[in-house]
Amino acid sequence: MTWYLVYNISEWLIRLVMLPVVTYRRKPSAAMSWLLLIFFLPWFGLVLYLLFGTRRLPLVRRRRIAEISQKLEAEARRFHGDPNIVHPDLGPRLASTIQIAEQLGNFPILGGNNAVFLADTDLVIDQMIDDMDRAQHHIHMLFYIFWDDETGDRVIDALGRAVRRGVACRVLVDDVGSRKPYRTLAAKMQACGVSLHTTLPVGLFRSKMTRIDMRNHRKLTVIDGRIAYTGSQNIVNASYGHKDMAWHDMMVRLTGPITLELQAIFVTDWHQETHEVLTGPAIFVPPVPAGSVPAQTLPSGPTFPVENYQRLVVSAIYDALRRVIITTPYFVPDEPLLQAIQAAAWRGVQVDLIVPQRCDQIIVGAAARAYYEDVLEAGANVYLHTQGLLHSKTMTVDESLALIGSSNFDIRSFAINFELNMLLYGADVTCALRDQQLRYLRDSIKLDAREWRQRPSWRVLLDNMARLMSPLL
Repeated sequence: MTWYLVYNISEWLIRLVMLPVVTYRRKPSAAMSWLLLIFFLPWFGLVLYLLFGTRRLPLVRRRRIAEISQKLEAEARRFHGDPNIVHPDLGPRLASTIQIAEQLGNFPILGGNNAVFLADTDLVIDQMIDDMDRAQHHIHMLFYIFWDDETGDRVIDALGRAVRRGVACRVLVDDVGSRKPYRTLAAKMQACGVSLHTTLPVGLFRSKMTRIDMRNHRKLTVIDGRIAYTGSQNIVNASYGHKDMAWHDMMVRLTGPITLELQAIFVTDWHQETHEVLTGPAIFVPPVPAGSVPAQTLPSGPTFPVENYQRLVVSAIYDALRRVIITTPYFVPDEPLLQAIQAAAWRGVQVDLIVPQRCDQIIVGAAARAYYEDVLEAGANVYLHTQGLLHSKTMTVDESLALIGSSNFDIRSFAINFELNMLLYGADVTCALRDQQLRYLRDSIKLDAREWRQRPSWRVLLDNMARLMSPLL
């Protein structure tokens, strides 16, 4: 038997064995992409599938999730009957959204909160540091990117000041997103007494390793269990990666009972990497009402059985009556999201999609452009933001629902990464977020459907080729 024959047999074995593996409980579009790759390039496709093809977490992570979930359930029971824990009834219009978020994300709606949107990078850091300088017990931070630059140094200095006051400071950063500056960060934080760990570490011999591209994309700060920040902004200069263009992000500063839910997110991720259990009344502090905004936390990622954020977004768009505005840096929708946008536009809802004119990821940007025609032909609007790199991930529905968080409107955020999003209910908070969305819109160019269809054929071809890769992006 020649080596050539052995190689051919091995290729057919790969094709046959991988057929049931790839198609098991997977979307047809994604399964077809993997099968085509494995059929034409069996060994190459097999290696890629082993690296990027499964969302299943290692056993040690699944056990830790079960362990910390039991601890958090015990903490939740401690607040049963607390008069400051209120689950408001917002009527039938929002009932389905609230129920989907709780059913698929495990967190109920909580009333009595205050929410302030911050759309200036430096202002976010200034406000956050001001709150950190008043911390008395703990500061918890979880960020995809924590960079060794002026912004990072300012935050580290604030953490150092807190440690000297006796405040416990715990920081989680993504192992890939913050890999380049990690050694420098670790040295600086260790010198000032901050506890720093990476999330989802990459390494062939690490028992907790996940697929390389499965990242913790969350952005979260919790201070003394009473103040929380979340949204799209990392701990990095606004000029990160592009000296000639600034990132445009948005965060929300939250106070009130909702901080209990956000604290639970950090405690869960911290336990995943350190096996340390953070519980008790100093971590989950008695809730104090701070306003009138009903809020709900929706974490997403491979720990959940379905793509919960995608399900919620699609449902909310179908429920829209008048207007939907979406801002996202990366728009690579799956079929249900695209169909929801089209259906909303067809029934007369004004749908405005605001994306950056210049995308920092070439293939993702090309794939997004291939979807614009589908959106435009349905009667929805596409706006290209021209002032820097729009990185804000938001959605408003009518005057009743505001979403802000770390999730892009793409398949990667829906299905692969660990993300964190907030649902805020009511006219006042929705209009506050929409005001900022409209500022983005005023700094944008509206695409004309006829002109867009007349773009060069070679560009259409490249964009459509990138679109074919959408299930894998």
